[in-house]
Amino acid sequence: MSSQFGLLKSRRFAPFFGTQFLGAFNDNLFKNALVVLLTFQTSQWTSLKAEVLANLAAGIFILPFFLFSATAGQLADKYDKARLARLVKVLEMVIMVVAAAGFWLHSLAVLLSALFLLGLHSTLFGPVKYAILPQHLHETELVGGNALVEAGTFVAILIGTLAGGLLAGAVEHPAWIAMGGLLVALLGFLTSLRIPAAPAPDAGLQVNPNPFTETWRNIGFARQNRTVFLSILGISWFWLYGALFLAQFPAYAKNVLGGNESVVTLLLATFTVGIGVGSLLCERMSGKRIEIGLVPFGSIGLTLFGIDLAFASPSALPAGAPLGLGALLGEPWAWRVLFDLVMLGMFGGFFIVPLYALVQLRSSPAHRARIIAANNIANALFMVVGALAAAGLLGAGLSIPALFGIAALCNAAVAIYIYGLVPEFMLRFLAWLLIHAAYRLEKKGLEHIPVEGPALVICNHVSFVDPVIIMGASPRPIRFVMDHRIFKTPILNYIFRHSGAIPIAPAKEDPEMMERAFAEVAKALEAGDLVGIFPEGRITDNGELYPFRPGITRILEANPVPVIPLALQGLWGSFFSRIDGQAMKTPFRRGFFSRIALIGAPPVAPEDAAPDHLQTLVGELRGERR
Repeated sequence: MSSQFGLLKSRRFAPFFGTQFLGAFNDNLFKNALVVLLTFQTSQWTSLKAEVLANLAAGIFILPFFLFSATAGQLADKYDKARLARLVKVLEMVIMVVAAAGFWLHSLAVLLSALFLLGLHSTLFGPVKYAILPQHLHETELVGGNALVEAGTFVAILIGTLAGGLLAGAVEHPAWIAMGGLLVALLGFLTSLRIPAAPAPDAGLQVNPNPFTETWRNIGFARQNRTVFLSILGISWFWLYGALFLAQFPAYAKNVLGGNESVVTLLLATFTVGIGVGSLLCERMSGKRIEIGLVPFGSIGLTLFGIDLAFASPSALPAGAPLGLGALLGEPWAWRVLFDLVMLGMFGGFFIVPLYALVQLRSSPAHRARIIAANNIANALFMVVGALAAAGLLGAGLSIPALFGIAALCNAAVAIYIYGLVPEFMLRFLAWLLIHAAYRLEKKGLEHIPVEGPALVICNHVSFVDPVIIMGASPRPIRFVMDHRIFKTPILNYIFRHSGAIPIAPAKEDPEMMERAFAEVAKALEAGDLVGIFPEGRITDNGELYPFRPGITRILEANPVPVIPLALQGLWGSFFSRIDGQAMKTPFRRGFFSRIALIGAPPVAPEDAAPDHLQTLVGELRGERR
């Protein structure tokens, strides 16, 4: 069984997962039941049109995210998050009592107030929901934990939406809707009692009640780390993109596909299944670590399948509309539409899970909840802007399929912009693609690479793609020192340049370049970076390990840092290796998709890092049986 499902048996995760699942379920149960009730019984409650009421309800629910997210972030940084989760569940039960009073008194104002308070409940729980995971889970569990949370949230939204609609049409008196919500809230409170303590990172924090100044301050915390801030923008764009598609499902099902109400449910369920599958696959595809290379992969799928959905949609209503599920599935284009929705959800999971895990990991622990609050505000803002833009385009006469196509093209433009600002995403994607598309990589001992601080990484040199493979496997970026001719290799040069690789030449060929390289290495280590070198100074042309050159000693004399020995196995004789002094000569001993390995050993102190000793260590790693 995958370790991410094993988390569901752990007290570090299971009670929290149950609490957040029930909360998301209850939000959507009450919200959809209220919308359905007001849609079909509008005249009994108000003179407003049903369409206006539906949009009013959506706006009231999201308003607290703008007003109280900053405060929620401060509370989650100041107090124990497990205790806050319990208090939020108590608030949820009180809200359901208010809702019951609204139904009993037949008061729309009271019901909308309860909906506003439910939005407040979600706002308060948001920073707790994501900031508590790094406190209870190990780094290797963060991707799996986030995957379960995202999959669970979308499943809860789906089930809650369906249950709300069914409940609204089944009960004799609408007050029973609130009673059902109260029962769910009580279950959520009981599960929250088992959440382990999550101590406050900043108990002395003075809470600033001003939402505007505090929001700006939280954004400032997020911007301290450029990657975190751009990840938040990426997350917010995903919610804009996803909400835009979800909001069109009712009209798309009726006016484009020619389906009835059950088709709306089918579209929502299909998209939700895709999100769940994509989220859960993230742990397997990333090797249980945060693999930001999946983010560009996800954005590519979101664009391609968004465009294909636009082309797959029928240009005219099918005969016999409105169609039920059976009749709709008999149309040949319907399966392509459903496939596109599954793939949109799946690639959305690839996109969103690593970004959430990255924000959690790279945010300062003292400010993490407030950074999550800033993320929630940005999410809400993007969704509102997306809804307004979609309404404007549709009002101007744009068709829903055309709207999907334009959104997909905008997704491509946003992706290119973000990856241009932070090349690390695209670099990791290219490295991840090489590792998973060309070879099957086994990793062992890479936990010895330090999470932070300077270190010198050394490895045997067997192929032209060694640096790319090591970069893709390393938990953090590495700046490689490499021969200037390999640095200039077509296509790979893009990866090397944007990863900060340092070209070097032999002293007899270009002494100035060699000195610049050593100076750049010293500068990188002083800045706390990882620097990678191939001490042999050349790619082996016979599969044997060449003597290590004295450049290691010169580097360590200037910057005495730990040395991390690595060894590559299985690449010798591959397409990218050098055989008999010639590059890429056939026949090859090892083809594509063969198994290769990267083995790591514990750090070696700089005073013990003599070239001969390091060569012996790498030789032993290289010969280790897998």
